[in-house]
Amino acid sequence: MSNNNTNSNKINVPEARAAMEQFKCEVANEIGVPLKKGYNGDLTSAQNGYVGGYMVKKMIEKQEQMMAEKNQG
Repeated sequence: MSNNNTNSNKINVPEARAAMEQFKCEVANEIGVPLKKGYNGDLTSAQNGYVGGYMVKKMIEKQEQMMAEKNQG
């Protein structure tokens, strides 16, 4: 079932847009995906998915680290 009110590209904190774009570029570079600023329609869905998945993995790792540090202190 489709929800027409959902925008998967929505940034929840608009002030973070530039930082998220930078993070995406860093991740793509790290994993060897040739992401560039602007149009990236030449990338495969697998390449795009890999970038997104790796971003999520890195964000979860960072959050876990922050939680662990909070519990130690």
